[in-house]
Amino acid sequence: MFKDYMDIKPEVAEALSAGKPVVALESTIISHGMPYPKNVETARAVENVIRENGAVPATIAIIKGRIKVGITDEELEYIATAKNVAKVSRRDYPIVLSQQMDGATTVAGTMIAAEAAGIRLFVTGGIGGVHRGAAESHDISADLEELKTTDVVVVCAGVKSILDIGGTLEYLETAGVPVVTYGTDDFPAFYSSKSGFKAEYRFDDPKQAAAAIRAKYDMGLRGGMLIACPVPEKYEMPFDEMEKIIGQALRECDEKGISGKRITPFILDRVKQLTGGESLEANIHLVLNNADIGSKIAADLSK
Repeated sequence: MFKDYMDIKPEVAEALSAGKPVVALESTIISHGMPYPKNVETARAVENVIRENGAVPATIAIIKGRIKVGITDEELEYIATAKNVAKVSRRDYPIVLSQQMDGATTVAGTMIAAEAAGIRLFVTGGIGGVHRGAAESHDISADLEELKTTDVVVVCAGVKSILDIGGTLEYLETAGVPVVTYGTDDFPAFYSSKSGFKAEYRFDDPKQAAAAIRAKYDMGLRGGMLIACPVPEKYEMPFDEMEKIIGQALRECDEKGISGKRITPFILDRVKQLTGGESLEANIHLVLNNADIGSKIAADLSK
């Protein structure tokens, strides 16, 4: 069974047993999304925000073939600095676990482990989606398939703006995944609060979100829910400006022949360089904002 490969941190296990709020966190953002030591500082700050709102953080990672649901400070340092850490989605689990490798869970990988552990809510930066040019490349993130089938609510800053946002929203609609914005009518575009796409529904407080989540699972409807929160205005980057920068990064990606799971880390790093580090600051603060909102929803959901 899946749980045979899993170690749940005692603090997390006790909270789940007592019905207290628990928030899952991914580890790809730590090992592949940010440079050291910013990655460790941000991970600790996110966990602190969640604790301040009365919830228990459960960062999920794979260390030497064991799925860790909740990691210690020592394990955080390890996953942030270790070499050859695999990005783990659904397809990667059997190989990474059987070969006792280290792994950082993607959105999809984190959802799988969170559901197995009994965690209903997961906070991340932005989800993967339909890549630009997917009509030719057929490049669609496994995150979308997981949202279709796995019972975990994902709180994020929308779809990563390097992707085809409209195509991703169409995919999620077809899959029957509820997509709701938080505090805005505009679907956010990760670094920017507006993408040019309107959301069908919005929440304005944690109670509304928790009520909708309860209704979904009380009805037995399979799959996740996506709650998209805009980046705080102070750290927002103009959408048109980011489109130009992302376009340049995508062209360089094609020129270098970069493909598959290496695309997103390359583009995010290149965008950071082209924005003089501003995109990294936006990334950090949008994750903190998502953690604040997500943990408040989790607290209300546990009542």
